[in-house]
Amino acid sequence: MSRVEQPSRRALLAAAVAAAAVSGGAIPAVAHAAPGAGTGGARRPVDYHAWTTYGDWRRGSARGVRPVAGARPGVVIGTPAGTTDYTDPHTGTTAAWEYATWTSPVHRLTVPATEVIASWNAHTPGGTWIQVDLKGTYSDGTDTPWYVMGRWAAGDGERDIRRTSVDDQSDGRSSIWTDTFSVDDASTGLRLVSYRLRLTLHRRPGTRGTPTVWRLGAMGSDVPDRFTVPASTPRHAGELRVPRYSQEIHKGQYPEYDNGGEAWCSPTSSQMIVEYWGGRLTDEQLAWVDPSYADPQVCHAARYTYDHQYAGCGNWPFNAAYAATFDGLQGVVTRLGSLTDLETLIAAGIPAITSQSFLEEELTGAGYGTSGHLMTVIGFTADGDVIANDPASDDNDAVRRVYRRREWENIWLRTKRYNASGKVVSGTGGVCYLYFPARPSPRQRKALEAVGVR
Repeated sequence: MSRVEQPSRRALLAAAVAAAAVSGGAIPAVAHAAPGAGTGGARRPVDYHAWTTYGDWRRGSARGVRPVAGARPGVVIGTPAGTTDYTDPHTGTTAAWEYATWTSPVHRLTVPATEVIASWNAHTPGGTWIQVDLKGTYSDGTDTPWYVMGRWAAGDGERDIRRTSVDDQSDGRSSIWTDTFSVDDASTGLRLVSYRLRLTLHRRPGTRGTPTVWRLGAMGSDVPDRFTVPASTPRHAGELRVPRYSQEIHKGQYPEYDNGGEAWCSPTSSQMIVEYWGGRLTDEQLAWVDPSYADPQVCHAARYTYDHQYAGCGNWPFNAAYAATFDGLQGVVTRLGSLTDLETLIAAGIPAITSQSFLEEELTGAGYGTSGHLMTVIGFTADGDVIANDPASDDNDAVRRVYRRREWENIWLRTKRYNASGKVVSGTGGVCYLYFPARPSPRQRKALEAVGVR
């Protein structure tokens, strides 16, 4: 688990929620609002949109970027638009970088949103990196500033920047919380009705290397806060054969990455699904890991998902981007509406990583409580209960768990809950990482489209 009933990746948000509850004010919508029912014809209060095709890349506004065709169309640096200096806040190093930009067309949200989370898939050779920015228009017609949603490089070598989120971004009406855009006070009715995403591709001056970006997208959502969610009816039983890895056996290992394995639920879950799809690390890639450590690939995943500003491995888009560094994989961050959505994915052979928070007594058999934890959903029993690979287990053999459907669905989809002190804090609200083939099968594509991912 991330941290057992300690401040989660949304610690500042939780403080704001608690303060609002005490003062009688509005609870910020950034509490990861659950998307509600995704079945029965109900309007899905989530809009995930992405640019992935050659036509998509040609429709954007380019300055020094050129689109490339092929099996995975994308954008690369053509003739750089200019040179800029960047001082890495985590190394203190200032360096010059050539850059080029691509700006998406305006995307009008089908769901005027209180939150937006961007995610991307890219290749960044040594000495290159990307920045993803978002600018939106509010429902009153005014605009946000350009917000930095992430500065990302796959590596962390001497020629690379340190991948990082950017704190202290706000215009007094919305803010960026690590990786999430949020309207500060949803009770005012203010929403984001449209947005553009901007990519900035960087490389060392005088070199020919370039990042390649294959997928750029964002998920906007707006769902009322709630302590409980409607129960769904079981529809599919089955289990996928996903590797099992425990984060707990890595306690104390590489504490520079979020204090070691006890906080590695996100990268451990990511590595499970990467390997389910056939992703493998070479002996050369793992050579830096102490050979006495079991499952060195989990250590690797923690290192290469680490957000140096957040000081943790739980940055959602950074995990999706890590998964997409493996050949033939892509990854997105979105929200789902019910366990029916997960059943649809499992039936098509697609496992999912879900985010939830709960007290120990709220999830029978877990044996712990957490303010934020990632698990891998791999199937459903004949009774509809959830089969999860839970990395918060003593060893790999104990990772496979079966959790009661009603309990699990509620702790995943709710947006408000009571913590161990009885205070109202944010729920995790249906957030999900989906990793799947770059070329999905027809059945996989249909399942993804059913949950709003194209």
